[in-house]
Amino acid sequence: MILGEADAATGSSHGPSLTLDGIFHRHARRRPEALALVDPVNRGAFTSGHPRRLTYAEADRIVDAIAARLHDMGLAMDTVVGIQLPNIVENFLATLAVMRAGMTVAALPLLYRRVDAGAALARVGAKAVITCDRVGAFDHAELAMNVAADVFSIRYVCAFGENLPDGVVSFSDSFATEGAGSPPSDHDATRSSAAHIAAITFDVGEGGIVPVARTHAELLAAGLAVLLEGGIAQDAIVQSTINPSSFAGMSLTLMPWLLCGGTLVLRHPFDAPTLIGQMRAEKSDVLVLPGAVACRLAAAGFFSEAAPAIVIATWRAPERLATSAIWRAPDVACIDVAIFSEVGLAPARRLVDGRPGAIPLGQLRVPRGSDGGTAVVEIGRTDAGTLALRGAMVPRYSFPPGIEASGLPYFRIGERGLVDTGYACRFDGGKRAVVVTGSPRGMIDVGAYRFALSDLREIVGRIDRAATILPLPHAVVGQRLVGRSIDPKGIRATLDAGGINPLIAAAFDSEAA
Repeated sequence: MILGEADAATGSSHGPSLTLDGIFHRHARRRPEALALVDPVNRGAFTSGHPRRLTYAEADRIVDAIAARLHDMGLAMDTVVGIQLPNIVENFLATLAVMRAGMTVAALPLLYRRVDAGAALARVGAKAVITCDRVGAFDHAELAMNVAADVFSIRYVCAFGENLPDGVVSFSDSFATEGAGSPPSDHDATRSSAAHIAAITFDVGEGGIVPVARTHAELLAAGLAVLLEGGIAQDAIVQSTINPSSFAGMSLTLMPWLLCGGTLVLRHPFDAPTLIGQMRAEKSDVLVLPGAVACRLAAAGFFSEAAPAIVIATWRAPERLATSAIWRAPDVACIDVAIFSEVGLAPARRLVDGRPGAIPLGQLRVPRGSDGGTAVVEIGRTDAGTLALRGAMVPRYSFPPGIEASGLPYFRIGERGLVDTGYACRFDGGKRAVVVTGSPRGMIDVGAYRFALSDLREIVGRIDRAATILPLPHAVVGQRLVGRSIDPKGIRATLDAGGINPLIAAAFDSEAA
């Protein structure tokens, strides 16, 4: 599906046929025996299966096999396919396979439960879901079946793993298949172009979940911003703890890997000892971490033992970047990435003295400090004092088409293509820059998850009118939720049974009965 004029939607000098799955296939032809994808070493602790290590040739065959299955199921081009998977190789294989089949990925955050997942998939008219049997003790295949029962458009539930419920289509055999019945083999003449929608991610506004659709070209622009500012070399080894279930996750993990054609080593983000041990054991050129974690590791001298050339530090609460700790690893380049929810991002290399670089007003060109550079986004300030973005990485159209007349919340594009991020900011006249000072009004950001405070209070109030829930600052995830109730165990149980995001139930974990 192309929204608007193809040339305008592409907005790129890369040409109309440069798709993400096409880039991956070119690397597979160039370096078939090179290592492409590596699972977390502790994969078995949180989902089924042994850790995998796949070459480009192996991964390309699996992508073909999954794409073939989607076609054999009777799904047409432009079909929206939901993907909800942990940070394992299947996540990236399924994403590329959906794109190779000429379809669109709807990336579901891992903690979306029945309510959020159903609302998101219904909003975009998804016809299939790809998930896994479990993440930790939670049965994601069963969740997907329940969501399919709620959402009329969903025809197929597909999953990787073992002991899947009846009715779930197993994709595990894709690893033993070389693509019989696969889609056309001419990957350079792909069924979609860079102007087609590649992926849909989900934001949250005052009215609920908001789908945000991006073309291949827009994702390429975001990835190129990170690649150029970081100076990431061809064939680099990229290690990441970030799940590609959001715009930032795709831009900081999937895109640098595809653009450099190297090896992507995945890490499960919730097991700190294993994460640190593996970073020490395995060499990497690029390491992607939450910014607060990266600064703490640098201050502790960790990077003197396990030193990647580049650390990409992600800031989902960009207002914390200006006051972040001084970077204490001078031999390791730190690239701070200020993330503005699902709208856009701004990368900046740390200064020589370890302080974060400024967010410039006007065009952001990367790499900074070079003559010329590539313009990746334009940064402005609204009359209301909030930061606005437009440019090659910022979506140009609302999705699905016609949603503006539906009464549902939608992704709004302002005059001259500027999108208001809602983040409060002020001028720094001396640097011709803006400083982000606060998150969008009424919104709470807990790591990769956004909530409307009014929605949280309504959800909790329906269970216990005397209960309260509020956000508190958190050094790593930006904010955390804290709840108060005379019956915390009861409210947790009701929230879990109702299919609500577990971060809301967890707000009541520390409450004494």
